[in-house]
Amino acid sequence: MSDSAKSKDEIQGEGNYSAAQEYDEGVREFVKRGKVKPAAENAAPESAEQERELSEAEEEGRSHARSSSGGSQ
Repeated sequence: MSDSAKSKDEIQGEGNYSAAQEYDEGVREFVKRGKVKPAAENAAPESAEQERELSEAEEEGRSHARSSSGGSQ
């Protein structure tokens, strides 16, 4: 099949359109089934120590993102 004959769903230069569509559909279904609150509750830290560790890890990740972005923040 020539490049001009390919459908938009097959284009994967700047992104995978079919994967993005599947992800979006999955998120909609997840929300529609009411699974957001239970998932958030299950993801909550189990202790103050774990909450502190997660906050420190998040800040560490942000510091790497700021230093590698090359822009001013």
